[in-house]
Order: sequence, then C-alpha cells, then structure tokens
Amino acid sequence: MHANLERRLVDLLDAGTFANDVGCCGLDGVYLLRNADLTMPAGRFPAIVIGRFDAGCPDGKPQPLQCLVLPSALTMVPPGCATAALAVRFDIDLKAAAEIMLLLPASASPAGPGEGGAGPVALDDAVGEPLVRLLKTLRSPTDTRVLGPAIVREVLYRVMVGPQGGAVHAALGQHRHAGRVGKALRRIHADYHQAVDVPSLAAEAGMSVTAFHAHFKALTLTTPMQYLKSTRLRHARLLMARDGVSAACASRLVGYESCSQFSREFKRLFGRSPAREASALRTTLACSGPPSRSIVINMGIVKQY
Repeated sequence: MHANLERRLVDLLDAGTFANDVGCCGLDGVYLLRNADLTMPAGRFPAIVIGRFDAGCPDGKPQPLQCLVLPSALTMVPPGCATAALAVRFDIDLKAAAEIMLLLPASASPAGPGEGGAGPVALDDAVGEPLVRLLKTLRSPTDTRVLGPAIVREVLYRVMVGPQGGAVHAALGQHRHAGRVGKALRRIHADYHQAVDVPSLAAEAGMSVTAFHAHFKALTLTTPMQYLKSTRLRHARLLMARDGVSAACASRLVGYESCSQFSREFKRLFGRSPAREASALRTTLACSGPPSRSIVINMGIVKQY
C-alpha cells in the first residue's frame, strides 16, 4: 500500500475510535475498533477486520495495516491477531456476497485460503481507497445513510476478488443452499419488472416452496417477495432520480400494476414520497458526481453501466 494512503487511513481510524472500544458508526454491521478482543465469539463471525492487530512490530515501528477474514465461528483467530489495536470490522453480509458472486465471471475462482487457514494479508490500495472514502463518509450522517452501504459493498467486492477471496467464499459456503438460492436471486434481478412468484422461484432453485422460503430467508434475512419488492422499488428510485421519469411511469416500468400501491410501499421503504425521495437522491448524486459502479450494483441493478 502507498505510504500516503496508509497514513490517511490511520489518521481517519484514530479520529473515529476511542480507547478500548467497539463503536457503532451508523451503518449496520460496521464497527470501529480500538484495543478490541477478537477472540470473543459474540457478534464476531463471519467478518472482515482491517487495521492493526496486537502490539507494534518488535523493532518498535507501527505495524502495517492488514486485512483479516474470519469466515466462521470455527475459525481460530491467527497468532498475533487476538486484539484489534486500531481497526474497522465489517460483518459479512451473506446476501450481498451471494449477489456479488453472481456478477463475477463463471470461470472465476476465489483466491486465497478457505475456512481453515485464513491469516491476515497486507492491505492493498484496491481495498484501502474505498475504505478511505467510507471513513470520510462517516463524518456526515446523511452521507453515511446514502453513500455508506454502496462503499461497504465495494469493500466486500474488493476483498472477494483479492487474496482473501477464498475465505469470504468459505463464509458464504456455510450456507449450503447458497448456490440454489443464488439462482433465484439471479432470476429476480433479471425479471423483476415481470410477473414473478414464489413457486416459480422455488422451481428455479430446485426446491419445494416451503424449503425455498426457509433457505431464502436464512440467507437474505428477508422473504422472497419482500426482496423482489425492495429490488423493484430501488430500481424505480434510481429511474426517477437519474432519468427523470414520473412515479407513475417508474411504477409501471418495474412491474407494479397499481400506482397507489407503489407509492405506499415506496414510502414505507424509504420514509418519503417517491417525488421527495427522488429529488433528495438527485441532489445527492449531483453533489457527488457520476455514480460509481458500486452504487449502481447496490441499488440492485445487474446491468453494466
């Protein structure tokens, strides 16, 4: 990692953490750590931890920043990593990891060790750069809510295609039905604007409706129809903000037959009417420049832009 980038990361982590603390930062599953015990199992697995571990190097110099993946509750914390001296922890979102896997080339194989022996690796610029953006974003509650989830997803993606990708894949593999559920996720993202029902998704996954519903919820933490609804609404939100279409037009484009139902469910998800939410997002996108690919993927869009 470039020395200047590492210094910026350390400064941002140092400014955001407190002594002997595991601090929430406004994003679900993201925690800022200082002198935190990683051997405690509660809330620890699966996770990505990026920062400095234990004490400094034997020569007294600060330890370089490293990335550690702990894919399951059975994983032993590697020697020298029992304490996160100054770090950020990402609880691995299995739903997001499964969606990212679907976007990777079919021939791609995860790199690095799997469940049994994932040790820390030196942090590189590919992970460090989005991490800097995330830590800066955390300074603003609004930026955290709007931009934070997309950057967290980008960090997860960078780790998955890096030297510790195998460890993240092992975490995903803890759910042995992830591959089958992944087929249904692919169908939802491809056909969200069409008529999609649970029986057809279950058939896509090769499961009974009851088994599919249970395994889908275990992986994504939501039901198939709630996931479909969220995907449609996030598409509509982006269509209104980026392309300027009306709420009525957006509702039809994403598969709603009733505009009033669309408006009710949109407000329930985003807390604002379609027009107000689209206006707010349009302002945010204008201030932050062209949306990055990670933001587009986070909205549930599988297409390349």
